[in-house]
Amino acid sequence: MKLQRMNRRALALGALAVSGALALTACGSDDTGGNSGGSGDSSNAASNSNIKCEDAKGQLQASGSSAQKNAIDAWVKQYVAACKGVQINYNPTGSGAGITAFTQGQTAFAGSDSALKPEEVEASKKVCKDGQAINLPMVGGPIAVGFNVPGVDTLNLDAATLAKIFDSKITNWNDAAIAKLNPDAKLPDLKIQAFHRSDESGTTDNFTKYLKAAAPEDWKYEGGKSWEAKGGQSAQGSSGLASQVKQTSGSISYFELSYAKEGIKTVDVKTAAAEPVKATVENATAAIGAAKVVGTGKDLALELDYTPDAAGAYPIVLVTYEIACDKGNKAETLPATKSFLNYIASEDGQGQLADAGYAPMPTEIITKVRETISGLS
Repeated sequence: MKLQRMNRRALALGALAVSGALALTACGSDDTGGNSGGSGDSSNAASNSNIKCEDAKGQLQASGSSAQKNAIDAWVKQYVAACKGVQINYNPTGSGAGITAFTQGQTAFAGSDSALKPEEVEASKKVCKDGQAINLPMVGGPIAVGFNVPGVDTLNLDAATLAKIFDSKITNWNDAAIAKLNPDAKLPDLKIQAFHRSDESGTTDNFTKYLKAAAPEDWKYEGGKSWEAKGGQSAQGSSGLASQVKQTSGSISYFELSYAKEGIKTVDVKTAAAEPVKATVENATAAIGAAKVVGTGKDLALELDYTPDAAGAYPIVLVTYEIACDKGNKAETLPATKSFLNYIASEDGQGQLADAGYAPMPTEIITKVRETISGLS
């Protein structure tokens, strides 16, 4: 997709976001176990007349990606105001736990920041009668690298340096490699406190895919949802990592941009472009726009480019998928599942994302998502 077209799309979505009168909940402080839930007791249904409830009713249980929790919160608020017979409980347990719960038949859909693996698709056939789980890309955004270094407001790092920091090869903030990238910064003689996810996470998967693609000589791990590098400290969920960065001097970690809104500074990433790139929704959109659909049939798994060289293309991005059965959904939850997924894939639903710190899906991709959702059975 050309950048000019993407900019026009972003302006349209921004207008939708303003007209939606979105009231955001606080950043997901409960994403280590609390539910994002709602029931239709609100009197705001008149402002949500574009939401089609159809035959939706009852409770929807869902879980998974903590990266998308703040988007889910915003969506649920609008949806249940319109569809008073539906309650949605989303538990941000992490992508790995979410997929497991789905394949065990415990939830109507799951959120994952990584596309399904072949063995997960196979496992899903036990709960998707005559069908299988598919990937529906719904939420995009940058994985911000947050830092807390006294006296340092702007920090430039490249992939090789990030790899060495998170692999405990660079352990102090005044290291020569960091100083070379930040000649004007007053770097303190302070130990680096690197934090990673303790739970299985698609954010970890995407962050380490970036390190592996952009710094293969310095990041020798295979990657995946589980953290593999040596050393460092761990915390549960995206909000757990953000909390550690906020309160720990000398800390650095990775999490979805929406968790960095409350005063956490973020790294500008040096790529092959002339200038380091800031972690913003617009810069992530520039990178996600180059993604390719590699899924087959109704599956819409994407292949991301972690080494963009275009100016303003932020390289550390993720796409969160909603995981659902293409066929064989439970009769009691299918109407609500389709209704809710239709809403979040709609222009109104996607229009909520920018204000929440996320990137909407490019037009070509979200159009295919809408077509696929309409055929769920």
